[in-house]
Amino acid sequence: MKMDDMVIISVDDHISEPPEMFKRHLQGEDLATAPQFHTTEDGANYWTYQGMTMTSVGLNAVVGRVPEEYGMEPQSLAQVRKGCYDPQARLEDMDINGIACSLNFGSIGGFDGSRCFHNAPDKDMALVHLKAYNDWHILDWCGTDPSRFIACALLPTWDMDATVAEIERIASMGCTSVTLSENPTKIGLPSIHNAYWEPMWKALSEHQITICLHIGSGNPQPHASDETPIEAWITTMPMSISVGAADWLQLDALNRYPDLRIFLSESGIGWIPYFLERAEFSHARHKAWTHSGFGGLKPSELFRRHFMTCFIDDTFGLKNLDDVGEDMVAYECDYPHSDTLWPEVPEYLWKSVEATKLTDTQIDKITHENAMRWLRFDPFKNYKREDLTVGALRTRAEAAKVDTTPISTGGAAPLEEGEALRRITSGDIMKMMKKQSKVA
Repeated sequence: MKMDDMVIISVDDHISEPPEMFKRHLQGEDLATAPQFHTTEDGANYWTYQGMTMTSVGLNAVVGRVPEEYGMEPQSLAQVRKGCYDPQARLEDMDINGIACSLNFGSIGGFDGSRCFHNAPDKDMALVHLKAYNDWHILDWCGTDPSRFIACALLPTWDMDATVAEIERIASMGCTSVTLSENPTKIGLPSIHNAYWEPMWKALSEHQITICLHIGSGNPQPHASDETPIEAWITTMPMSISVGAADWLQLDALNRYPDLRIFLSESGIGWIPYFLERAEFSHARHKAWTHSGFGGLKPSELFRRHFMTCFIDDTFGLKNLDDVGEDMVAYECDYPHSDTLWPEVPEYLWKSVEATKLTDTQIDKITHENAMRWLRFDPFKNYKREDLTVGALRTRAEAAKVDTTPISTGGAAPLEEGEALRRITSGDIMKMMKKQSKVA
């Protein structure tokens, strides 16, 4: 196999929602009370909803910008690539990047909807608007090309009856994945070990819906202090999902619903062999008094039955693919965040593939087959395989003259004006995030 022969599915990308998103799916008072898009005199964009103010641009949506302007801005859609908010433009950016298919998480609602809908005081109204959000995501964004966009819906988990009903509704629309908080106690709901969730586990299993748990959707990504350099925080971000992974691995519902599938989104893979080794050591040493149970399986066996992981650039993990598990690894691009390797994903991925001497079978698994199986998604129903390879997509992008010229809008650095150059700290970024959240 050559680099241009790969078919790459990205299981973790992001959207900065467009201002007109609700107009085709709501009318009258429902539309008037939906999240509203605004622009300040300085050109910054933001959303308001039920007394809350939210930035419009997805956190760190810096794809295509010069590295010197990375940080927590941009603050408007005018400062980002059109592919962040326009699905047709996104397809072009996928083409030039050799990405066949993409699963996307939203921004205004947060990765799991808690940022907007779960925090809204009027939950009846929030349910109407969450369902409209799902309609937009499934019918408009993914409907632009259902063979290349993988739908991932939100659930109104504050109401279990409504949650089950929404699972049934989105399943009838062909949606095969949902995004949930990895720790619902952070949004005032019972823990995943509470009987409250039983109807949801049952519905998800019956409708063959995959759960996506994105880092930062519940458990915090910890940093030592506000003076900690931001690179230290960024370094540990993917591994922070191990806290949620350990919690979900102990979920008793996994024993009752053997077909329940979980994606650890933006997780990385290099940490997994030790995680599984430690889980088995802990179980062997402590099960006599902890009364933990894995349905007669080893923790590693249960993990490999129920969990899929993904990586951006993880040569170490690929070198240890036998210990990670070649059937539980998928690829992620993370467009438009600063970790994304757009528009050079194939080059970076192929470098790792060559360094680790993966077989063609293994390459196919990690680039697209595992994702197709886990998400129950088949792009080859409407496309020939040869039309979705890196080479074919890039040929199409070149014909369309997709522009990859770096963007520079003179965005403000995360330092105060006139402040001497120094390392950016975690506190700097937290301060900027708070400032942006008060843009209105």
